Amino acid sequence: MEKVGVLLVSYGSRAAAIADALCRSGNYDVRIFDADKQKNPFILERAAAQEIGLDMGKICNFAKKHQDEIDFGIVGPEGPIIDGIRDVVEKETKIPMICPAKEYAIEKSKVLQRHLLTKCCPDANPRFKVFDPKDCSSKDEVKKEVWAWLDELENNAVVKPDAPATGKGVGVWGDHFSNREQLFAHFLTCYEHGTVIIEEKVDGEEFSLQFVSDGKHLVATPAVRDYKRAFDGDLGVNTGGMGAYKDAGNKLPFMDQKDWDDALEIGKKVFDEVKDDGDNTSLRGVPLYMAYTCARDGVKVLEVNSRPGDPESINLFTTLKDDFVDVCFRILDSTLTGLNFARKASVVTYAVPMAYGGYRKTFSGNMRVDLSKAYELGEKYGDAIRIYPGSMELRDGGTYALGSRAVCAVGIGDDIEDARNISLDGVVNIDGALWNRWDIGSEGHIEKSVKHMESLRG
Repeated sequence: MEKVGVLLVSYGSRAAAIADALCRSGNYDVRIFDADKQKNPFILERAAAQEIGLDMGKICNFAKKHQDEIDFGIVGPEGPIIDGIRDVVEKETKIPMICPAKEYAIEKSKVLQRHLLTKCCPDANPRFKVFDPKDCSSKDEVKKEVWAWLDELENNAVVKPDAPATGKGVGVWGDHFSNREQLFAHFLTCYEHGTVIIEEKVDGEEFSLQFVSDGKHLVATPAVRDYKRAFDGDLGVNTGGMGAYKDAGNKLPFMDQKDWDDALEIGKKVFDEVKDDGDNTSLRGVPLYMAYTCARDGVKVLEVNSRPGDPESINLFTTLKDDFVDVCFRILDSTLTGLNFARKASVVTYAVPMAYGGYRKTFSGNMRVDLSKAYELGEKYGDAIRIYPGSMELRDGGTYALGSRAVCAVGIGDDIEDARNISLDGVVNIDGALWNRWDIGSEGHIEKSVKHMESLRG
């Protein structure tokens, strides 16, 4: 087979899923050159070379060192994309990168996202107001403005920092606070670091679409439901995502055809607005990862990101029928006109360290995690189960959990319940001081979403 070298800028289970998709190629002998935040054991096992640290200079020097062996690069985490890793690597080396250029990293500002949506699809944009520390002289002054805006929203508000916070800086009325003083206390924790946006809280059910582009074409992937909240029943703080599910088709059980069509149309409008006239290869990769809510009066946009979702992209990489290396070459050649996914459902369940989410200040116990029993489930399920280490590293001959989402178990099945059972079998066979949600993709949670939308639609 033809040898292909790939520079993978990676962090977490999402990057492990990307590495797995690359190495499963049936047409190419893939060699991965991994620039990673830590020694991810899954990726390290498959890497021809590895550089630890996501410093731009380190990544660029690593790319230069191996550029004669690398055909293209791909980026998982948002930080390097926002910082302009594509611009730097393509300037300093001959390696083409699959990710948006710095100018098109839309998620760098939630305020700019709202202004963009106001311009191209205002009906999908919830009401919002921006609070910039430079515009207010005192705490009392900004409090007065916040109170006036809450009057207009009838307290149904969502507080978000302008800068990316991986979903963890978001506060929602009725979930994270139940009175204005609590809301304002949360507001101040964000405001002391910069601009804050307060949006109208939209009643509905959330889903996301990831759009892949070669700069000319825009291809939508199936809808995925993410679980941000820490605990079962959607309780607790927002996290980076405790898991996600997709159905065997494009839509989710609580969506109707209009939801799907509207989401596609919104994504196309945003892409056309950003792309401007003609082709724009600066947008290749996943320029739009759109988070939506199905609402009473149509689909609304929660946020716009510029990279593969975590965990949502894991549901997609594990059900993609196309050879992923071929997909990458089609992106680079501007010939990506479609993607093919298996008629399979998938469920991702994350297992996280004891202190994740801040519910324990510290955990002084052993952080070693043994994945061997989980990997052995491959003998039972074959390719229907995947175990992807995330915030873990190889150390002293063992694998150890770090501070964030440690490992995910992916189940793939004919329907969501089948996939969920496989995913949970993977989780319970992980040996370590970790915890997880148990209701990712559960029948009860899905039924609750379906009934909620039926109620909203009357």
